[in-house]
Amino acid sequence: MNIDFDVCVIGSGAGGGPVALTLAEAGYSVVVLEKGPWFTEQDFYKDEIACCRRSTYTPSLRDERHVIEEEDGEGGWEAESTFDSGWDWWNGNCVGGATNVMSGFFHRMKPDDFRLLSAFGPIAGANLVDWPINYEDLEPYYDKVEKVVGVSGRVVSHPYLEPRSTPDFPFPPTQEHPIAGWIDTACKEMGLHSIPVPRAILPRAALGRRGCEYSGYCGSYGCSSGAKGSSRAALLSRAVATRHCEVRAHAKANRLVSDKAGKVVGVEYFDQTGSTKTVSARLYVVACQAVETARLLLYSTGPRHPDGLANNNDQVGRNLVFSAGGSGTGDFSYAGLDRHRAQALRVRGPFVNRALQDWYTIKAKEFGAPSKGGTIEFLMRHPNAIARANPRKWGEDGLVWGLPLKRKLEAYFREARYLRFEVFCDWLPTDNCFVSLDPEVQDKWGTPVARVRIGYHSHDLKVGHYLADQAESVLREMGADNVRSSVSGSPPANLVAGGCRFGNDPEVSVLNADCRAHDVENLYVTDASFMPTGGSVPYTWTIYANAFRVADRMVERLGGPRVASLGGKAADSAVIDLNQGSKE
Repeated sequence: MNIDFDVCVIGSGAGGGPVALTLAEAGYSVVVLEKGPWFTEQDFYKDEIACCRRSTYTPSLRDERHVIEEEDGEGGWEAESTFDSGWDWWNGNCVGGATNVMSGFFHRMKPDDFRLLSAFGPIAGANLVDWPINYEDLEPYYDKVEKVVGVSGRVVSHPYLEPRSTPDFPFPPTQEHPIAGWIDTACKEMGLHSIPVPRAILPRAALGRRGCEYSGYCGSYGCSSGAKGSSRAALLSRAVATRHCEVRAHAKANRLVSDKAGKVVGVEYFDQTGSTKTVSARLYVVACQAVETARLLLYSTGPRHPDGLANNNDQVGRNLVFSAGGSGTGDFSYAGLDRHRAQALRVRGPFVNRALQDWYTIKAKEFGAPSKGGTIEFLMRHPNAIARANPRKWGEDGLVWGLPLKRKLEAYFREARYLRFEVFCDWLPTDNCFVSLDPEVQDKWGTPVARVRIGYHSHDLKVGHYLADQAESVLREMGADNVRSSVSGSPPANLVAGGCRFGNDPEVSVLNADCRAHDVENLYVTDASFMPTGGSVPYTWTIYANAFRVADRMVERLGGPRVASLGGKAADSAVIDLNQGSKE
């Protein structure tokens, strides 16, 4: 049978981009199907209404939604559509996916993250397992991401610094806000080790992209300079430049079609007009995002897969994980500072770029044996004016109106700056966190939407509270007022993994160590779905690294490279040309 491409990749984010680039540079024909549009730098303007108040860069919840199950407080579960709740679980449906709007905090996972069960032991009610690969297997690909995507930073020694094959990052840190020095001083006084945060953001022009322009609007926004290392800007433009990769925007994968032997023989998708199209390939890669990957596989039934593709052991969608933790804030009033410090605090644009990992392993008596901890990230409160002003409308007696509201807003915006922290710790996989198909709700194409149960483990909260307490102590040492924090079991929808965990036992995993489905010989999954546990850092760097690793295995399987890599100045020039292309 004739095939259209060597490789078909569904999804263009952190899991899809490395595969498309690697296979295209090796000379194999690749098609990338992306449900959303193809934006360029010119489309990513700093408009809070477009970015964060309306569905300009994400689907309309009227057309596409999820159904979320939460505990009802009485031992059961209650379900609500995101169209009704307004809880938006889409995070960048466009070419490049959510990497377009990430903040770019790039921490590597640690060696113990790959063997959570062996290192710290079992926890009742948690489905802990060790990964089928170790840190050493992924380290060369972490290094590759630094160079290819462009990671800036500075390596400093600290107790939990992971092993590296290179002494430092290929790019120096981005510009840092003066408050970073205040954090360093406070941590030194407390015997802690503040570390510069690696960022997937270029501090200067390189790799065919411009450097950071320090607008202050980064997280949740697309990058108008191309400095942010999105899959679109850093990888897919290069892949298309090889002439071996085609990106089809507005192509919503409906289902993967499999034959009587269980092998995938095509992808059925809807184009921008709603017409049904089909594309075939030798190998297929699903990288839609953890929730949507599980949904697609569950919907893709076939003769050998009556319960969904790769789901013969009822594992697809199970063991979904998020990032546990919480956040907090401290206030720094200009009136309480001398003139020079107040002036420094007023600086806008540069990044805080400081984190703590002193409690990546917690050794405290309330935990008994050593327990897995996490990362504390410091950052300024997001500059979005509407989001910041909206809570000010409430007073002790209800809504505040007129002049009192104006004075309250004036005080909030002019009298202080607010340093935040975010806590990242493991969300333990449990039987009560999974993806299924909703039996009633459908999207605009008439296909079932994902139903997501978001049960959490009580241990997650214990770790989150411990880390938040430590972060609060740093803010107080810095002289912050009104220090407060919040930790809950409510998950961040932009930090989701699992659902197709990889492992050596087909009875309890969906994928093998190379992220190929156990029972579908030409199907791979390369987004965060593969992760059995999430670690205590944001996922994107690990998704990128693993996708590059799996892509190398795919090249080997197909017979090795057919052509030399494009690379160098020719690739950089092609990227610049492509970034000026259309939104097709």
